[in-house]
Amino acid sequence: MRGVSRSLLVAATASYAANCALGGAVAARRLDTSGARWVHHAVYVSTVVLTAAAAVQLAVRGDRALWRLVPVVAPLSAIPAVSARTRGHVALALAAAPAYAAALSAPRGR
Repeated sequence: MRGVSRSLLVAATASYAANCALGGAVAARRLDTSGARWVHHAVYVSTVVLTAAAAVQLAVRGDRALWRLVPVVAPLSAIPAVSARTRGHVALALAAAPAYAAALSAPRGR
């Protein structure tokens, strides 16, 4: 994994982590976003777009890290359908973490 692919994967993972931190802070009542709920949604969209861009770059390069990233598709696709006020939303969000970590730790190259 080189240059653009790696940068996009790092950016996608950082966006994912930021969104989890934001959601966790709101759930723990450490942060009140009631006046700006769109922020959590915007970071989610950023995560999806960056993850898709990273996946495309990894696919173009034929990088094996792509196969480690693929499992994030299920939770990222399903999470909008699960109420944020449920434990299911949290579990679904956290389900993507191992795939991001695995993709980042994948050996570089094909």
